[in-house]
Amino acid sequence: MQHTVSSNTLIKASLAATVLAAVVLVTLILPAEYNIDPTGIGQKIGVTALAQTAEPATPESAKVEGTTEFQSIEVVVPAGRGVEYKFEMQQYEKMTYEWLTDGDALFFDLHGEPEGDTTGYYESYVIATSDEMKGSFTAPFAGSHGWYWKNKSTTPVTIKLLVKGQYKVIGLKS
Repeated sequence: MQHTVSSNTLIKASLAATVLAAVVLVTLILPAEYNIDPTGIGQKIGVTALAQTAEPATPESAKVEGTTEFQSIEVVVPAGRGVEYKFEMQQYEKMTYEWLTDGDALFFDLHGEPEGDTTGYYESYVIATSDEMKGSFTAPFAGSHGWYWKNKSTTPVTIKLLVKGQYKVIGLKS
């Protein structure tokens, strides 16, 4: 027994398959593979995290997504100078961190600058002098967040910074 399919049935099935493919593309494939989420559904169901963890390794100067594993970063603060190391974070994103120096204590300011602000405004969260710090942080607003370290000694100081969470590395700011 042979079945014949009418052209109307074939057209309807083709249209249904095309619509279904478009929905899957926009809601699952683009968010999971490319972190492009025009509907916001990918974020809600958690598939955008797949794109963030699947990105290839990039140079330190490039933006890198945060992870659930600690990322180790080395920052050298020259003698008598200061450096700033920043991360891009969205509002309420979290970061766990730990840093320590290979020697002298440094003056530091853990702070954030709101996204798009051109006035020079920044908000300090911790200002102190120490050779180590450990904690967690939730971004109160979208923008760049991180540390300014000032080395008042006559020799360079190397910081080992360990971070994990939700962020993109901006890196050293000049």
